[in-house]
Amino acid sequence: MQEKVSSIRAEKVSVEFPGVKALSNVDFFLETGEIRAVVGANGAGKSTLMKVFAGVNVGYTGQLYVDEQPVEIRSPLSAKKHGIEIVYQEVDMALFPDATVTENIMMNKMLSGMQGKITVNWKQFNEEAQTLLDELSIPISAKAKVGALSLAQKQMVLIAKSVRIGCRFLVLDEPTAPLSVSETEDLFNIVRNMMKKYDMSIVFITHRLQEVLQICNTVTVMRNGEIVTTIPVTPELTQKHIVDLMLGRSFEENFPKAEQHPGEIQFEVNDIADMEGKVNGVSLYVRKGEIIGIAGLVGAGKTELCKLIFGALKRSRGTIKLNGKSLKIKIPQHSVENRIGMVPEERRKEGVMVDEPVYFNLSAASLLRFCNRIRFVKKKAEMQNAVTFIQNLGIKTPSEKQYVRYLSGGNQQKVVIGKWLSADCDVYIFDEPTKGIDVGAKREIFTLIQDIAKAGKSVIYATCETTEILTITDRVYVMYDGRVTKELVTSETNESEIMFYSTGTGGN
Repeated sequence: MQEKVSSIRAEKVSVEFPGVKALSNVDFFLETGEIRAVVGANGAGKSTLMKVFAGVNVGYTGQLYVDEQPVEIRSPLSAKKHGIEIVYQEVDMALFPDATVTENIMMNKMLSGMQGKITVNWKQFNEEAQTLLDELSIPISAKAKVGALSLAQKQMVLIAKSVRIGCRFLVLDEPTAPLSVSETEDLFNIVRNMMKKYDMSIVFITHRLQEVLQICNTVTVMRNGEIVTTIPVTPELTQKHIVDLMLGRSFEENFPKAEQHPGEIQFEVNDIADMEGKVNGVSLYVRKGEIIGIAGLVGAGKTELCKLIFGALKRSRGTIKLNGKSLKIKIPQHSVENRIGMVPEERRKEGVMVDEPVYFNLSAASLLRFCNRIRFVKKKAEMQNAVTFIQNLGIKTPSEKQYVRYLSGGNQQKVVIGKWLSADCDVYIFDEPTKGIDVGAKREIFTLIQDIAKAGKSVIYATCETTEILTITDRVYVMYDGRVTKELVTSETNESEIMFYSTGTGGN
């Protein structure tokens, strides 16, 4: 029988990793019936603190309390006993894809609640799981295979599973980062519904500050392993105020974009389409020193367009030209050979090799530069290249030998960009480059991209974040359903006009 939780509290909790004090004497308090945001720059300590409550960071010092009673939470099982659960971004790691929704939701009961029974009443289990899904307004069949569900639906299954085992405090780690606008709204409705119905409290760890103002009652701001403040979310609270608290200094909402003077057309795409119909007859051009935006909602075809240009998707028609010369790009290697680089949306899966060191990643796109005549890598030259880019890009790492998986999201992204800068490309494609990184790192990424354009390179910047399009680009192509619906000059447009064409309402 799980203990009923009405409050959790941390008193002077600290966590140290080798060479890093991740939390420093943190005091934190939360009661049920509240949606709390925990925000901060990468490395601020927000995930570290929540993992203490979830029983993952077992080496903490200080004292935890449940219902004002002192407790030791040194394992996830202990956290579950006290009604505390955490849902990570990598939802697939916590689910069995070949099992049904019912089997995943009811797993705990099957393992420990059968009371000596050796057979399962599947009719009863399916009905119980479906009733729970219906109560939470989750539109999923309990008999569906989890492997066939979307990422958003898998998140909902984990939430239902948490409710089923009596969770009272649910931590959601960057839950909306991979979701569309409609999926995010569905998640918010479910969260509001279950908080009221089950007397729970929800903690959002997030970088999306507009969502903090939309869904949360209070926000805890962290910086450098400490809690700066916890404040109520009111109509007067702004994103800028939260950002200033996160950084400890004022941050201009509009990035000070330098004036650019683009040159001649360097890169052209004419009437290209892919084999699966995700991109349908797109044409665009980029001049030297210019940053163009690819705008649109999730599913508009932005990522597919980037991959198609780079050769990661098969082209069914159309031409690609660099400096007036037609290119035959069938695979990514052809793009690399023609000095075209791409920073993909899924950096951990496609952009970096997380189990390799920083120096190896920084030379991966230009390895021949560091080889002698018999193709042996000159390790000294490779290391020196890494040291140069670590310094120039401000990559925060103990050394060039550090494995990439241990870097923050913003620093991983800098490694991806550094890889292509090392290759000295003419064209750079960025697909959602600020996804999952904090506002401070975002500003640094914007500066890097602006410097790339200043050097006379062509930049393609794809994102569903309209504010980023308006901040960093010179021109913008708006996409809807695999097509470009409008070309706009950034300085002459606004968020409303971009959204108008993003929904397919307008068009050329």
